[in-house]
Amino acid sequence: MRQMSRRRFVCLVAGVGASAGTIAALRHGLQPGGVPPSVRSLQRVRRTSWALGSNVSITVLHRDTAAGQAAIEAAFNELELIEDVMSLYRANSQLCRLNRDGVLDDPHPYLVEVLQAAQSISRRSNGAFDVTVQPLWNLYATAQRQNRLPSDEEIELARQNVDWQKLRVARAQLRLDGQGTAITLNGIAQGFAADRVAAVLREQGVEHALIDTGEIGALGAKADGAAWSIGIQHPRDREAYISVAELAGRCLATSGDYATTFSDDHRHHHLLDPRTGRSPSDLSSVSIAANTALDADALSTAAFVMGAEAGLQLVKQTPGADGLLVLKDGRSVATAGFPTLQT
Repeated sequence: MRQMSRRRFVCLVAGVGASAGTIAALRHGLQPGGVPPSVRSLQRVRRTSWALGSNVSITVLHRDTAAGQAAIEAAFNELELIEDVMSLYRANSQLCRLNRDGVLDDPHPYLVEVLQAAQSISRRSNGAFDVTVQPLWNLYATAQRQNRLPSDEEIELARQNVDWQKLRVARAQLRLDGQGTAITLNGIAQGFAADRVAAVLREQGVEHALIDTGEIGALGAKADGAAWSIGIQHPRDREAYISVAELAGRCLATSGDYATTFSDDHRHHHLLDPRTGRSPSDLSSVSIAANTALDADALSTAAFVMGAEAGLQLVKQTPGADGLLVLKDGRSVATAGFPTLQT
């Protein structure tokens, strides 16, 4: 059975057409530093699918439809490779083998790259971001199937297997210390996937595209020459958005307490603090605009777990990153450079 996506975006894409979660563009015309009107003559090619536990869509603007289709095919082939390497939904993926055996020889360079990035953000966030949080996720998911929440004793027992420093990363071998330690890449793999799709599209000669792998990547501009505009899901109203971001060369990711919940009051959800074993109580959602989707993805999770004050500091310390944080009481705070669409 497919898991519910960790994030839900409302994509405001001029010329892409209506679909679930898609709204008409808010404005038209060239933006400062935008692309020439010739973009409007490009053909739109779009494909949707499912990967890494999320709906995936790729929209390409290209002067040749067949070339656009070929570029998208190459991008989905890349996603297939990433699934084989780091999906939790494929029993023989390299990630599942590492979790099962505790060791993986000759890991794919993509897995090494993602785990090295994860270790870096774990250090920078003082352990708030932790890919070894999977034992806690398994505990909450099991308890939910039994129509209950985990007990304090169960949480503490699972938490003993959560520690990012139990992960040993080397190009020749990956190793997990501890009998029950296991990894999830749900807080970083979708961002990495968006970055890899963007790289493949560029290699195929694509200059203008919108990529949604659960996190958002954007190349060039929309058909009207404006920057791609992305509506950010309102954490308490599934039919509304809290803000709209313009992605002029940046990527976007959102972590929210609404995506997968373990209680109706939003107190218990899939975002878990590895240091307490419980969901943080400060924030409802965190949206990050960054130079890479991987950075945006990991930072949104880390900042959510850290809370508003410490999370904002982490974002400000990251070159090219800005954040929009929504507190539980509905108030929001953003860094000065968050790319909010001005209407």
